[in-house]
Amino acid sequence: MTDMRELSPAGRTGAVVITPVMAARRLQAELAALGVASDVHDGYGLALVSVRYELVVWTDGRVFRWRVGQEARHGAAGAYAFGPVQDPVTTAQRVAGRYVELRRRHPPRGPIAGDPQ
Repeated sequence: MTDMRELSPAGRTGAVVITPVMAARRLQAELAALGVASDVHDGYGLALVSVRYELVVWTDGRVFRWRVGQEARHGAAGAYAFGPVQDPVTTAQRVAGRYVELRRRHPPRGPIAGDPQ
């Protein structure tokens, strides 16, 4: 388990500061424990956990958010699910459920002819 404590701006220990990339990496570890591979990308005060096409989890270090419901349509608002960064285990379970749902709806295809194996 990753310790998410850092020094507070005043230099006092005990203050819990969860940066976006710390939260994303913790979620990535929890997803991996459930057998779900992902990549983490960070910048501009946000971090993304890319799980698969149409499943990207965003975090600002306070909450996780990801798209749910029907697949995104160009220009459509859509609905989002949220989870607190303090509970990456439950969030990972929910994201893994969405992953299974999307895989069932859009199963992975085999390699394209001519692609290196």
